Amino acid sequence: MDLDAPLTELRGVGPKQAERLARLGLERAHDLLLHLPLRFEDRTRLTPLTRLRPGTHALFEATVEGTEVVRARRRMLLVRLRDDGGQIVLRFFHFGPNLQREFATGRRVRAFGEIRGLPGLPECIHPEYSVLRGEPPPLENALTPVYPGTEGVSQRLLRGLAAQVLPETARLPDLLPELRAQGLPDLAAALQELHQPPPGVTNGARSLQPIGDADASRAGPAKPGVGPEHRSPALTRLAMEELCAHQVALMVNAGQRPKGTAPALQPEGRLWKALVASLPFALTSAQQRAIAEIGADLARERPMNRLLQGDVGSGKTLVAVAAALTAIEAGFQVAFMAPTELLARQHLRNLAAWLEPLDIGIAWLGGRQKKSEKAPLLADLASGQRALAVGTHALFQDQVAFHRLGLAIIDEQHRFGVHQRMALRDKGSGRTPHQMIMTATPIPRTLAMSLYADLDPSVLDERPPGRTPVKTALISSERRDEVIERIRAACGEGIQAYWVCPLIEESEMLEAEAAESTAEKLRAALPRLRIERVHGRMKAPERDAVMEAFRRGEIDLLVATTVIEVGVDVPNASLMIIENAERMGLSQLHQLRGRVGRGARASACVLLYRAPLGETALERLEAMRRTDDGFEIAEVDLKIRGPGEMLGTRQTGERAYRVADWGRDRDLMDAATRLAQRVFRDPSRARALIQRWLGSAVHYGSVG
Repeated sequence: MDLDAPLTELRGVGPKQAERLARLGLERAHDLLLHLPLRFEDRTRLTPLTRLRPGTHALFEATVEGTEVVRARRRMLLVRLRDDGGQIVLRFFHFGPNLQREFATGRRVRAFGEIRGLPGLPECIHPEYSVLRGEPPPLENALTPVYPGTEGVSQRLLRGLAAQVLPETARLPDLLPELRAQGLPDLAAALQELHQPPPGVTNGARSLQPIGDADASRAGPAKPGVGPEHRSPALTRLAMEELCAHQVALMVNAGQRPKGTAPALQPEGRLWKALVASLPFALTSAQQRAIAEIGADLARERPMNRLLQGDVGSGKTLVAVAAALTAIEAGFQVAFMAPTELLARQHLRNLAAWLEPLDIGIAWLGGRQKKSEKAPLLADLASGQRALAVGTHALFQDQVAFHRLGLAIIDEQHRFGVHQRMALRDKGSGRTPHQMIMTATPIPRTLAMSLYADLDPSVLDERPPGRTPVKTALISSERRDEVIERIRAACGEGIQAYWVCPLIEESEMLEAEAAESTAEKLRAALPRLRIERVHGRMKAPERDAVMEAFRRGEIDLLVATTVIEVGVDVPNASLMIIENAERMGLSQLHQLRGRVGRGARASACVLLYRAPLGETALERLEAMRRTDDGFEIAEVDLKIRGPGEMLGTRQTGERAYRVADWGRDRDLMDAATRLAQRVFRDPSRARALIQRWLGSAVHYGSVG
């Protein structure tokens, strides 16, 4: 087998399935080897029903005693199974007549799933099962991997594909033989162990005992709090190689920054001075420092490549405007890109308020514009009639041409793919435009050094004048009625409020309130308030209309999912309730809280939680109550969840790492960096290492 072959050459992968697998970063056969299991399940033994314990996963076998279709809040099929000493109920929410017929009374069933219910009254929701006919199949002789997945891609397919490529691991060249001298296994042995560990194999300080849901620390993201002592030699081997590959790629990228091709922007500063004179507030010293750093970059012929990071509401947009005015006054154009139309339109409003009085023409480019509306704007950009273009991904489409693009500003940069960011940079018409990327996710210094070593950082670590700290309270959901009364009183005084829910529809499995049902309940409890809801499944125009109405003060209480995490500024919204806060990540909670406290009024955020709280959830919520300093929050979040979750990249498909986990593996970074410096001096090895771990996902240019 050619490990560089596309996945369509493997059994079970057609064009449609290949598209789905690509969402997981799986495009070629060797990608499957680096797609490690999240956890393992033990299907090597059968557990009697009397020994099933809630909260565990188990394989069990029993006889169908009967079935029943019940209608409570939703229709469901219940299947009662019994063995010699106990019983269990299988519960199915999605079923048809064929499924019901399969569970005929007297048939033997083998099933695997999470055990729920109470001791002695177990149940299992949507288990994996097989109806046994004749001799039962033999049990598995190894732990069963559970791989990171996506919609339309089954675990059975992922396991089958991994089984096809694992015999080829010996053909992978060992690009870091230095690691064997440190007592680590070679690449082939490490991959084999991480994909197919035998039952009971020792993993660091813990043993994989046959208890069902085996051990998530063997591969993939570490469990919260898992440290180096829980990292096996095989996992250390792969984490070291991946960290080394990223460092080599950053070295290559930093070394290949084009020199002498960007316009040197050195205007008198007339436009910026005019804007500052009109502002009703003074800039913070952090803003002044960042503007000076950016101005020095723009004055050089080397293309600027700067990361502007700051907490929610730290004034990043005004710093971006200072950079934009520098380019515009020097006779160049600026592209300002945001990941969503909602956020892009918010930037458009702010930029128009500041720049139109200075007689600067702005073009808006969104994904839903009609051709007749877009055509004159494209013509104005191509001719130079408009100096600033604001929009979403529409900015880097082929038909968009700039007359003299001098600066590209990208907000929430981690939500864009690298190719998209580069496509915007490549619109410089022979000259490379300066580039500034912004993020409202504060990044700890150590993490920024590893993930963004090719960028020059500017940090906004001060709160602008007029912004008030947000008081955060933790309240049990049992006191929900008190919270509703608080909303009634606040909105009666003219305050607007958010009520954030983690889901769109009811889910018994997650036991979380949803935006749709919550809005109905709140309307019943608060009939005098104007209540609307917004969520990600609404069509964008409808969602934007609701958000705009809320901004104009036409809605008192907005019930929303986390779609508002990056949203419009509503200074009058000074109360937020976050339902099931224990289910959300720390960075997401902090971003949501940043939607309030954007005016001079005292603001509050109530984190509603369901008791009892686990250790990790308690650590997150206590951090939220203790501080609203985004950089302190980021350090805690990095410790708990690692960089991929903290930056939101695992949700958007752009993973920071495949195997390495910052919370677990930061002790390896110094050694990986030293090794990367050696590899960097060997162009062929550097090229192969980058291709193995980053492949087509990131373009770092040619090596050597």
